[in-house]
Amino acid sequence: MAITNEVEILLVEDNPNDVELTLRALKKHNLSNKIHVVKDGAEALEYIFANGAYAYRKVEHHPKVILLDLKLPKVDGLEVLRQIKSNERTKLIPVVVLTSSKEERDLVESYRLGANSYIAKPVDFESFVKAVSELGLYWLLLNQLPR
Repeated sequence: MAITNEVEILLVEDNPNDVELTLRALKKHNLSNKIHVVKDGAEALEYIFANGAYAYRKVEHHPKVILLDLKLPKVDGLEVLRQIKSNERTKLIPVVVLTSSKEERDLVESYRLGANSYIAKPVDFESFVKAVSELGLYWLLLNQLPR
C-alpha cells in the first residue's frame, strides 16, 4: 500500500476479505502499485482532505479514483461521498461506490450525492475479480480527468 502523493486508487473498505480480493484483482492486471487502503470513513476523510494522520499530504495530490464502500465504521460511505462532492477541491475526483448494498435507496442517494458509478459487489470470486479489474482499467487507463 502506497502512502506517497502518487496514489491512483484510494480504496475505502473495512472488510479485510474484500480488501484482499480487490487488491488481488487489481494486481492480476498490474493496476495495484499505487493503491492506498483506509478502513473507515473518518480515515478516508482525513486522507482526502489531508488532515489528521494525513496532514503531511498535499490535498491537491488526490487519487485518480476512489473506490468507496457504503457500510463503514465511524463515518458511513454516503457521508464521505457527500463531503467529497460538496467541496470545490475534491468534487471532481471520480467516486465509484463498490458495495454489497443492493438497496434502491442507497443507489439513488449515491447518485444524488454525485457518485460517478455504483457497483454492487458480486458474491462469487470470479465475478468480483472481473468487475474490479474492469473498474481499474476504465478509471485508470481510459477515463480522462480535468487538470
